[in-house]
Amino acid sequence: MNEITPRSAGADDRGRPLGGGRGQQSPLQTRAAFLKNWSWELVISLNRAACARGSAQHGPNPQVGDACQRRWEETRLTEPSLLEVLDFLREQHRSAPFLSFNGNTFADLGRRLCDVLFGDLPLARRRELASSVAHYIAGVLDRDSMIGAVESLCESASLVAGDRVQTLKGSTTGTVVKILGDGRVSWRPDGNDGELIGLPEGLKKMGG
Repeated sequence: MNEITPRSAGADDRGRPLGGGRGQQSPLQTRAAFLKNWSWELVISLNRAACARGSAQHGPNPQVGDACQRRWEETRLTEPSLLEVLDFLREQHRSAPFLSFNGNTFADLGRRLCDVLFGDLPLARRRELASSVAHYIAGVLDRDSMIGAVESLCESASLVAGDRVQTLKGSTTGTVVKILGDGRVSWRPDGNDGELIGLPEGLKKMGG
């Protein structure tokens, strides 16, 4: 993963524009050989480790294992968008090339990809982003929700007084009151007269 040269793309594979709310390109538009250095042998090793942890039988699915391997080797030589790569990892999970823990295996690959690509994000944001991607690949989170989470967590615009915000997990919403001199954010949760003080990386802006 140390030889990725990103280039831009225009929209997702359904023709819907990505990002653009503030003139910024969505990170999901970026194109590169994301999987170039990730051989099928690496995928096998991750599945073997997952099976060992779960005390399950490790091995290829004799019905589709070879076909999935060929698809993997073909895809990793191309330069798809990041969104297309995440869709591909989800498809590989659904195809079930291994006897057990297919979801864990390809979700783990998604997390590793996020760690490489979003290493500049604050740790809390990076973990939440990786979690959203992994849940999408595993089939727990829908596509639109994953896209929204990634774009929101990567947003670089600074918070200002009056911005509508929510916690990273979306459990609490509120309004920014002011930005303190040390960079922390004073914000008022909805339905609460008091103010909370927190780091900006613990909040994400709502709306477009």
